[in-house]
Amino acid sequence: MINKVLIAEDHETTNLSVQRVLEEIGVEQPEYVYYCDDALAKISRAKQAGNPFDLLITDLYFEKDHNVQQLTEGTQLVEKARSVQPELKVLVFSAENRPAVIEQLYEKYEIDAFVRKARNDAKELRIAIDSMAKNQRYYPRHLRQFVENNSYEFNAFDIAILRLLADGIKQKDIPFYLRRDNIKPSGLSSVEKRLSFLKDELSCSSNEQLIAFCKDKGIL
Repeated sequence: MINKVLIAEDHETTNLSVQRVLEEIGVEQPEYVYYCDDALAKISRAKQAGNPFDLLITDLYFEKDHNVQQLTEGTQLVEKARSVQPELKVLVFSAENRPAVIEQLYEKYEIDAFVRKARNDAKELRIAIDSMAKNQRYYPRHLRQFVENNSYEFNAFDIAILRLLADGIKQKDIPFYLRRDNIKPSGLSSVEKRLSFLKDELSCSSNEQLIAFCKDKGIL
């Protein structure tokens, strides 16, 4: 059962909308905060008091303002919250639409559900929360469709080097950034071989065409 829910969302109207959905499905008095630091503090206090939250609903991106925060992104909050309460269920509610980013949320951060802020998102929130209440992971429909229509699965290394190329980093300079971010393998030979493989796999003749393909498919 999911009875105690915390919402981390910096837009008041979205915050209120999520609260309303929760109240409609029987979650009484969901708590909410506008900052990730406040969310982590609430999760820590609730865990210490023996009355932990069942579910954290968080956005990915938070606007900066005059209140300086240690945690500025939803992924940072998820990592810290899970270190305090490993069993905490997490639903990411975001306008993010890039399949590769969403897949990483499941693979790296092991979230339980993702719901995109879009038309009919209230309905999808209800479905996602119902799935989590049954201890099931919920995958958004558009992500399932993308996976079904794209047989090649990009791994974290693929995404890292593709993003660097998309940001204008020259191929020969990519190893420096991989080493900086502790991403392995980081050798130039590994980068060249992987890009060559990706171009062959996706029928692209150049790095520029490869990046354009990935952007068109929502991978970047």
